[in-house]
Amino acid sequence: MNFSTWISRGSLFGTSPAKFSGLQHSFDTLTFMRLSFVIPAYNEEAYLPACLESILGQIQGLEGHTEIIVVNNASTDATREVALRYPGVTVVDEPRKGLTFARQAGFAASSGSLIANVDADSRLTPGWVSNILAAFDAEVPAGKRPLAAFSGPILYYDLTPRQRVLVHVFYMTAWMTYAMNRYILRVGSMVQGGNFVTARWALEAIGGFNLAISFYGEDTDIARRLNDVGEVRFTFALKMFSSARRLKKEGMLTMAARYSINYLWTTFFKRPYTHTHIDIREQPEG
Repeated sequence: MNFSTWISRGSLFGTSPAKFSGLQHSFDTLTFMRLSFVIPAYNEEAYLPACLESILGQIQGLEGHTEIIVVNNASTDATREVALRYPGVTVVDEPRKGLTFARQAGFAASSGSLIANVDADSRLTPGWVSNILAAFDAEVPAGKRPLAAFSGPILYYDLTPRQRVLVHVFYMTAWMTYAMNRYILRVGSMVQGGNFVTARWALEAIGGFNLAISFYGEDTDIARRLNDVGEVRFTFALKMFSSARRLKKEGMLTMAARYSINYLWTTFFKRPYTHTHIDIREQPEG
C-alpha cells in the first residue's frame, strides 16, 4: 500500500477520508512520518546488522514515511558505530541501562504515527510491514474501539524442530490464558515484547512506558494499560524471527515458568514478580 492510499483512506490521522478530499493533491509533496522502528540495543554489535537489513528490505519505496531509531543503551561495544553504518538510521544514546528506558527514549525521539518495537536480535518475517499497515488502516466497525496495539509471537530461528514445537505449545497455552483474561475476566491483554506496534496516540494517552519495570513484565504492563484506551490485538499472523539465546541459556522450562508468572503477576497485581534479569550476549547462529 503506497502513501497516497494511506492518505486517501484517512488512516494517517485516524479520521474519515472525506476530511482530506480537498487536500489530497498536495500530500505527495509533503513528508508525513508513518512508521517509526525503535530498536533498544545494549552491546548488540553482532546481532544488529541482520535486524536492520531485514527492516530496510521491507521499507523500500516508503522513504520519508518510515524511520529507524536504534537506542544505544549504555553499550560498551561497537553497537553505535554499527548502527551508523546504515543510511537513514538514527542513533539515540540512553545512558540509563534498561529496556523500558531505551523504549521510552526511542519513542520520545520518534515522529511516526505508529511505533514498531523491535529487538536487536530480531528479524522481520516476510510481509511484516504490510501486515502492520493493513491492520491499522482497516476500518473500525461501529461500536468497536480503535486499534491501540498489534502484536504476534516470536519464531526462534536457531532452535531444533522439536524445540520449536514446544515453543508453539507454550504460545498456544499463553494465548488461551490471554483469551480467558480478556474475554471472560476482562482484565489485561497481551503483546510480545520485541514484536509489537503501538499507535502514537495510544502510547501518549497512557504516558508511555513504565520506567519502574526494567525487563520482565514490561510487555504485559504496556498491554494492560493500552487496553484501557483501545483494542490490543494479538495474532499468530504477525510473526517475528528472533534468536533463542535466552531460552538456550536459561532452559525452556525455566524461561516458560518465569515469563508465565510475570505475565500473571503483572496482569493482576500491576507489577512483575521478577525484578532482576541477566543480559545474555552471544554470537548469532543461523
